[in-house]
Amino acid sequence: MENLKQYIASRISLTQAETDIIERFFKPELIKAKTSFLEAGKTAKYIYFLSSGIVKGYQIINGKIIVEHLVDEQNFFASIESFMNEIPAQDYFETITDCELLKITKSDLDALRNYSGKWNAVIEGILNEHLNCKMERVRDFQTLTAKERYLKFTNETPNLALNVSIENIASYLGMEPQSLSRIRKEIIF
Repeated sequence: MENLKQYIASRISLTQAETDIIERFFKPELIKAKTSFLEAGKTAKYIYFLSSGIVKGYQIINGKIIVEHLVDEQNFFASIESFMNEIPAQDYFETITDCELLKITKSDLDALRNYSGKWNAVIEGILNEHLNCKMERVRDFQTLTAKERYLKFTNETPNLALNVSIENIASYLGMEPQSLSRIRKEIIF
């Protein structure tokens, strides 16, 4: 819970009452590694804050897993469109490692928004970060080579680079595992 409080406090100043509200609305959940906790076709009931661990979000397209999200600790994540519009998700989310999550329902998030305008700023900031991340990924796919995408990934998210399988990283970066293996060998030598 302290990680979440620090994350929010880095964006807005919190009174003790507002800190207490975080504890009231965000519920902790421990999930073991390699556990699926959201399936395509089901409506996302929560937005999550990842206190510790690593999560992947993916779709299955023509029988192939396409990793769209690799989430490191101290980040919010969700099937945003499903959560916000209360429609079936297109993604699956699964833990890669044991994870400590904090989750909040849409009705509780709406209650926070109504409680104080500060929460609107926090929520808007989270949604903007999510959108900017997606836009940057699209731009990277359009302008960077596979090697440049991998180098950027390792520089910006070293924990993920060290703790996520080559298959998941390759899928996330839009390449085959064999291509990523060749790139990694080039970099090492």
